[in-house]
Amino acid sequence: MKKIFYWGPFIENKIATIRAINNSVTGINRYSKIYKAKIINTIGEWNEFIDSSNKEFFINSNFNLIKILPKYGFIRSRISYLIISFISFFQLKKILSNDKPDFFVIHLLVTTPLLLFYLFRFKSKLIIRISGKPKLNFFRKNLWKFTSKNVYKVFCPTNETRELLVKKNIFNKDIIFTLRDPIIDLKKFKNLKSDNNFKENFKKNNIILAGRLTKQKNFSLIVKAIENNDYVKQKYKIYIFGNGELEKEVRKEIVKKKLEKIVFLMGYSSNIIKYMKNSKLFILTSLWEDPGFVLIEAAMCNLSIIASNCPSGPNEIISKYEDGGLLFKNNDENSLNTKLIEYFKMESHEILKKKIYAKKNIKDFTVFNHTINLEKYLKIS
Repeated sequence: MKKIFYWGPFIENKIATIRAINNSVTGINRYSKIYKAKIINTIGEWNEFIDSSNKEFFINSNFNLIKILPKYGFIRSRISYLIISFISFFQLKKILSNDKPDFFVIHLLVTTPLLLFYLFRFKSKLIIRISGKPKLNFFRKNLWKFTSKNVYKVFCPTNETRELLVKKNIFNKDIIFTLRDPIIDLKKFKNLKSDNNFKENFKKNNIILAGRLTKQKNFSLIVKAIENNDYVKQKYKIYIFGNGELEKEVRKEIVKKKLEKIVFLMGYSSNIIKYMKNSKLFILTSLWEDPGFVLIEAAMCNLSIIASNCPSGPNEIISKYEDGGLLFKNNDENSLNTKLIEYFKMESHEILKKKIYAKKNIKDFTVFNHTINLEKYLKIS
């Protein structure tokens, strides 16, 4: 069996990339007859995800720093990542030299492995997995270009991101592929949707949003839009699931608009599926996505979808012709309200048609199909 090692250190355990890495490894070990996969646990970041059923899928270090490293704030988090980079340089060199995995897939903090592969000759083939929409600042763009000859493949989560990298001419276009994230594990999905234990203030058949309370997710937009939408205020409740550094700001906006009885901050839920299955409409207000895990989950749950036309995921799920939902102008509260009014005027057969399109369009986001496509791309020389 060929070996695939994954590396994607993190300090905040609520980011979607964690699930993408975990599900990719799960899919390989569950479905592949060619490969076996493991995750490198650099600073103990994966400890809470390890149990008796999957412990063989992890390579553990002697470092357990995840609980003491600062996680929030730009400067403090950068200090944490500098510490991780220093520790992992020697850790990864030892693993790559001794274990010699056939493929080495890197997420998130890719600078360290790129430098390692530039400085040393390893037998492993290096694969960059783009996690989210990449910010191609001067340093990142030139580092990737400088070390690109050591990269075997680049996997992008959306066609739009692939086209961006091809346009920027950072890597040879022949090594860049679109590989959908393994968001839906059908075995787990069945159990999650059958859970009927809800938070007390949750009422079914309402409007739901989900994600980290950050600038990217732009949840304040729904608060601003609803202020002037009497129909929604009279008929529906709005539930926002997630936590993050902007929680106080969003809550303050809700109070300012006197929407405390309409818009509810529900906090983080380990099972957003059960809430989606019991909602009427999902709204994505993000400024950017790639592709947006909750968007895929909403489609899987047969939810109607209204999403911003942000780069670079909603268009590929819903389509620019709005076959799978409705798209509003990015960060435009008036456009969002217009789409809300349009949705509530739609006939039931139109709504059903959009739901079916969206659900068919997410088939490559299952763990099984991700594994099949990954194997296909690894065989391409």
